[in-house]
Amino acid sequence: MRLTKDRTWSQQQLAVKLRVDGTTQQGLLNWERRRLFIDAAKTAIAAALCWWIALRFGLHDGYWGAISAIIVLQSNFGATISASRDRILGTLIGAAFGFAFSLYGTLPWNFILAVISAVILCGLLGLRNSSRLAGVTIAIVMLVQSTGAHWLLALHRVGEVFFGIVVAVAVATLVFPDRARLRLRDGLAQEFLVLNAFFEAILEGFRGHPAENLAELREDVLAMLRANNALLEASRNEPSGGPGWREGLGMLAQFGRTIFDALVALELAVRESREDHYAQQLEPELGGLVADIQSGFQYLAKCIHAWRFQIAPPNLNLEEDIAQLEDRMARVRHTSSSFSQAEILRTYAVQLHLKQIARLLRASRVETSRAMGEAQTKEN
Repeated sequence: MRLTKDRTWSQQQLAVKLRVDGTTQQGLLNWERRRLFIDAAKTAIAAALCWWIALRFGLHDGYWGAISAIIVLQSNFGATISASRDRILGTLIGAAFGFAFSLYGTLPWNFILAVISAVILCGLLGLRNSSRLAGVTIAIVMLVQSTGAHWLLALHRVGEVFFGIVVAVAVATLVFPDRARLRLRDGLAQEFLVLNAFFEAILEGFRGHPAENLAELREDVLAMLRANNALLEASRNEPSGGPGWREGLGMLAQFGRTIFDALVALELAVRESREDHYAQQLEPELGGLVADIQSGFQYLAKCIHAWRFQIAPPNLNLEEDIAQLEDRMARVRHTSSSFSQAEILRTYAVQLHLKQIARLLRASRVETSRAMGEAQTKEN
């Protein structure tokens, strides 16, 4: 096939070679380090601001606001909103159960029953992330020694948590604001580049020389899929961006997962291949399709980075490549008796997976462009 013999990839080479409009993955890694410092500074600012406001207004237990701010402030605005929702719901449920069960029975049985009831309720309501916070609030309301009534302690805890959340959301919004949808856009662009590297490593095996870092690349793709899925969930909590963004990001994330599944199937199909001669009869059409799929991955990554999908890639027509390959296969079919059945079946499986990947790449751009266009039409 039309592939360069020295095209093997390692994590270090990937950081240098994979580019989206001049932005290297190494540059993104450096930005991640700066973002880590920014996140730490924002968390410290939110906690200190809560404590200062508490002292300014004479709040004796103002440190609970600082604790809440530290807990809910995340690396992006969407994740902060999600964590804030879990925190406030858990606190409300815990405060209600803590106060209610403190009126009946004696410790520790009423405390045990309160925690069990709160956790079960959170599970039934689909608020599993709030269940632990509800338990913590119950413990504070029922076990912390206080001279006041339990209902007053519960009310204070809710107010302090809400105060900390307000400060955290304000800091996330005003101090170096970071949107999950923008991080997801960059993450998806990198995801398709790493998918391309995984694709090339798989085809090294089809030539009889499996790439040494194939397993590492597979794990890299899985890690990016998980990270982008978390960003997608966080982006749904953000109010800005418009429906075109939400639909486009969700569609691209789904296409990325589907293409990864197709690549895993291709990886299985090329196993046990050793310079298959039947596949060599499909040249140059087979190699042409492979080269254009690689270009398709890179072009789609550029489209995601620029967030423009309506322009078709120049000199790249995957459907035409597929038609030429199918025509070539029809012309060499009469020679199949000269080759082993395993070799013929493997070649057919490989070309089927290549066609599927090519069509998924094209659909990723076309469907996302259509979703963006439909969203703009609705808005106008």
